[in-house]
Formats: sequence, structure tokens, C-alpha cells
Amino acid sequence: MTAAAGRADERVARAGLVRRLLIRPELGAVVGLVAVFAFFAAQSPVFRSPQGVANWLDPAATLGIMAVAIALLMIGGEFDLSAGVLTGTTGLILVTLATRYGLDVWTAMLVGLVVALAIGLANGLIVTRTRLPSFIVTLGTFLMLQGVNLGVTKALTGTVQVSGLRRAAGYEDARALLAGTVEIGGTPFRVAILWWLLVTAVATWVLMRSRPGNWIFAVGGNEQAARAVGVPAARTKIALFMTTAFAAWLVGSILALRYTSVQANIGIGQEFIYIIAAVIGGCLLTGGYGSAIGASVGAVIFGMADKGIVFLGWDADWFKFFLGAMLLLATLANRLVRRYAEEVKH
Repeated sequence: MTAAAGRADERVARAGLVRRLLIRPELGAVVGLVAVFAFFAAQSPVFRSPQGVANWLDPAATLGIMAVAIALLMIGGEFDLSAGVLTGTTGLILVTLATRYGLDVWTAMLVGLVVALAIGLANGLIVTRTRLPSFIVTLGTFLMLQGVNLGVTKALTGTVQVSGLRRAAGYEDARALLAGTVEIGGTPFRVAILWWLLVTAVATWVLMRSRPGNWIFAVGGNEQAARAVGVPAARTKIALFMTTAFAAWLVGSILALRYTSVQANIGIGQEFIYIIAAVIGGCLLTGGYGSAIGASVGAVIFGMADKGIVFLGWDADWFKFFLGAMLLLATLANRLVRRYAEEVKH
């Protein structure tokens, strides 16, 4: 047997652990997570205490739920600029129906879910049928929902706020399920954190272990090639838009139950934060690459920075600077990781 024949075929050679880790899309986010935690923890004992962890995981949870859904959509090659304002729409539906029309909280939430899924379906159908950029389509949806939220709320209440959810039937049970707290080691943590972990786990399984996950990567990487091999590109993208709408309903319900009132302008501007978290987590703006875990890591970085700056007594305006710097660094890191991953494949 010749030496060449004795060598293992390089096409079936297994990549080492280090190499597999280096091509993971969330690598840069994990490195950033460790660095941000070390930075704030070294200067603030409160930040690294159990109470501090619960404090910065709280905003990370609701952001993380949305960031994971947006990450799936971005991997599929699309954007949704209406996601932020849709959280406000679903919250307003919940509080309005429960306080103005006498519906119990569960029924009001169900109506909100139906409306959210219908909006996600409409976004997906318009994008896939007209071939218009999802950026433009969802920007239009964003503006329409913003106008509806403000117009309807003012018409019903004379203000830009709907309140009084605490008196609605079913409120206590719904709040315990979605917006309550659980004690871990004597420290109260928001239940929303558990929902966030569940959403991340399900999304990761779908991406990495299921056929729809392969479809998502395929349509985001090269939609024409995906169609050529039988991938249902249109159905996949519509499902992704509806998934984003579902996440917006979940976050909107959590926030409405937590605060018992909803401002008509809630969620406006948050859509960019969701995208930033997904990009920090390893998603490419061009689609076809990223992970749900990375998006969640990006959300944790956001939460740590948001609360860490407060713990250190800094001016809150520095948070925007930090967020911009993280976005640029993450984009550069993602580019390097992607380039290395392509070199490994070849």
C-alpha cells in the first residue's frame, strides 16, 4: 500500500475541536461577552452579585426573544423593521380589549396573537409575491402600525396610553406565567428569562437539527440555488416573518402584563436594537450565516452594558457610544470568522 493510499481522504477528515470553535458565528460575541462582563465586574461588586445578574438579565430577556427571531429572519436573508412597533400593537390590543371591552386577559392575548400572525403573514406574502425588498415592505408596515397605535389610542382614551389591566379577569394568572418572578438561590429572577432560554433552545434546534433549518440557511445564502434543489423558499420566508410576529406578540404581552399599561409609542426604535443584537451575535446582513445562540449572547451584552453603565454611575448617553462601538467591532469580527470558515471549507 502506498503512502498516499494509506492517508485518510482529506474530504472526510474530521475537523479538530479548535477549528470547529473558530468557525462558529457566535465566537466574536462570546469573546465580547467575556470582555464586557470582566470590565464591569471588576469595577462594580453590585454588577457581579446575584441581584446584579438578575438586574441585567431582565432587559436581555425581552431583547433576546426578539433578537433570536430577527436572527432567524436575517439568516433567511430578510429584515423586519416593524418588529419593534408590533410589540406595542399587541400590548395595546391586550390592554384595550381587557379594560375597554371586558374580555378576559387570555382571550385578549389570543386576539393579539391572531393579529400579530396576520401582520407577519401579510409581510411575508408581500415580500415573496412582489419581490420588493423586505426593508421597504416592513418600513411601510412600521409606519402604518405607528399611525394606528397612536390614532386608535387617542380616539379611545384621549391620551397616548391605555392602562388598568390589573383589574381585568385572568390578570394574576397570566402575569405569573409571563411576567412574574421565580426565586433562584434566594434571588428573584424574571420569568421572562426562562421564556427567552426556551425560545433560544427551540430556535437553535430548528436551525441545527431540522430540515426547516437547512431551508433557512439555503434561502438566505442563495435563494435561486435553493429553489433549484426544491427548497420551498416562499413558504420558508413567510414562516420566518410569522415567527418574528409571534415573538413580538410574546414580548408585547410580557411588557403589558408587567406594567399593566401600554404607551402608544412603545417599541418604536427597538427594531434597530434587535438587528444590532443579532449582528453582534454573528449574523451577516447579507443572510445565510448566523446563530440563535449568538443573538442571545448579543442580547446579554446589551443588558450588561445597559445596567453596567448605571451601576458605575456613568452618564447613560455613553450607552449609545458603547452600542455603536460593539456593532462595528462585531461586524469586523464576523467578517473575519466568515472568511476563515470559507477557507476551512475549501
